[in-house]
Amino acid sequence: MHKHTQRAVAQKDLAIFMTEDDHQYLLAQVASMYYEQEKSQNEIGVELGLSRVKVYRLLKEAREENVVRIIINWPIERVPQLEEQFAKAFHLKEALILKSSQSESRTALQQMGQMAARYLQSILKNGMTLSVCVGGSTYEVIHAIEIRSDIHVNVVQAMGSTPFTVHFMDSSALARELSRKLGGEVIYLPAPFLANNQEEAVILRKQESIARTLRTARTSDILLVGIGAFNNPALSRFVESGIIPVEELQAITDNGAVGDIGGRIFTLTGSCHSNSFNDRMIGLTLEEMKQIPYSIAAAIGKNKAEAILGGLRTGVIDVLCTDSDTAQEVLKLNESAPVLLEPIQ
Repeated sequence: MHKHTQRAVAQKDLAIFMTEDDHQYLLAQVASMYYEQEKSQNEIGVELGLSRVKVYRLLKEAREENVVRIIINWPIERVPQLEEQFAKAFHLKEALILKSSQSESRTALQQMGQMAARYLQSILKNGMTLSVCVGGSTYEVIHAIEIRSDIHVNVVQAMGSTPFTVHFMDSSALARELSRKLGGEVIYLPAPFLANNQEEAVILRKQESIARTLRTARTSDILLVGIGAFNNPALSRFVESGIIPVEELQAITDNGAVGDIGGRIFTLTGSCHSNSFNDRMIGLTLEEMKQIPYSIAAAIGKNKAEAILGGLRTGVIDVLCTDSDTAQEVLKLNESAPVLLEPIQ
């Protein structure tokens, strides 16, 4: 049989008999050969009996599915004077402010994630417990964390799981990845992000496996969160992942909601917004987050200014990671809309 015919048969057989685990292994194998062994796509194709186009598609899929991750270590330039001003204005333990550049938003988000990751790694100590609420910003922070062999830090999933239509909202997978990097155990929250109704939420929170995880999260040493913005409800991660219909989120926004921390929706004054979704959410409350000694929030974008300001006014955040354009916009908004910090309801 001609070698090209043999290859075609091999590819056909591969497609018929390959299981999901086999496919994941193939993705990892091709990625390892290309990125670690530095073999060309042609060489990989010959060795595995695949066409060069098939190898290219597998490499692309490996990146999309996070089988392989490419981290570019960007130079991080901070703005000390603005950090001091910002920390003083909002009574923070620290503000980490990246100098804004003309980089596209995706690059800026990655740079901020690396800045936050370096700070988080500097304060982690052996035996600590770290709770995580996922989002686009925290995804970048977790992605940038380096593997540590010198410490053992347990990681707690501090909010329920969501539909996986948005890759960075798979909270259990991200908690597992972070625990692997930090040499500790992962403590899952075996619950949906949102219960069907308030009564069901009460029952779920009382289940021992869920209650135990929430107790651990409440007593953690550090909390890592993002800040979600509602300035454009149609683009909200809640809507994108199918958690809240856009019409209902728009109604909540019209009624004063500006954003969320760890799924808990708040107003510009920092008060917990009164709505049924807060009552149905399975995870830490704003008041519980506030009791954690070190709460680190990461958020970037001038369009998030209202959400960041409201988040700062909740009293939850001890350390904020953002960029200079965003920080200046938040300071400007704070001056134009001053308000006394209100106790969380």
